[in-house]
Amino acid sequence: MGSTARLVPEWFGDDGADTDALSEVLFDPDRWAVFRIPADGGPGAVVIYRNLVGDFGVGYLLTHPGRTYAQLIASWDGDFSGTGLTWHELVRLADSPSPASDGVEDTAARLVLVLPLLADSEIPESAPARLSAALTSAGAPQDTVFSTSERLLAHLTRRPHHDSTGESPLSGS
Repeated sequence: MGSTARLVPEWFGDDGADTDALSEVLFDPDRWAVFRIPADGGPGAVVIYRNLVGDFGVGYLLTHPGRTYAQLIASWDGDFSGTGLTWHELVRLADSPSPASDGVEDTAARLVLVLPLLADSEIPESAPARLSAALTSAGAPQDTVFSTSERLLAHLTRRPHHDSTGESPLSGS
């Protein structure tokens, strides 16, 4: 698993044609894909695919109970920028769906949606297995899912890291 390995659709059980079809939906300039990930008793997240012609990006916002606005914590505009979250924070967010709110409830889908927020170089040994289970739930082939999980985590943990001395964006500060 070299550092130059690019993500390829086949790692996820895709022949490429499905990726093209999904891309047409996700990146349609007439519609923005928005995924709400409300959390029970704490901050939730919203993932927004910004599909402006000539200005594509993905925004990651946190929503806090009792607030009427969302906080932009990270974005992808060709490169990742923002605070990001620790593995523990991602798992807590994925594992606490709010049945009283509209949004993604499946814990595996929630983990996959917030995974790009991972900015933690110290993930537990159980992380690849947890991510593998989430990807399998989403349809990734079992024969490649563990290596795919390891590749994704290796890629994400090489980015600029979460500042462990600072406040977490989930703390509401």
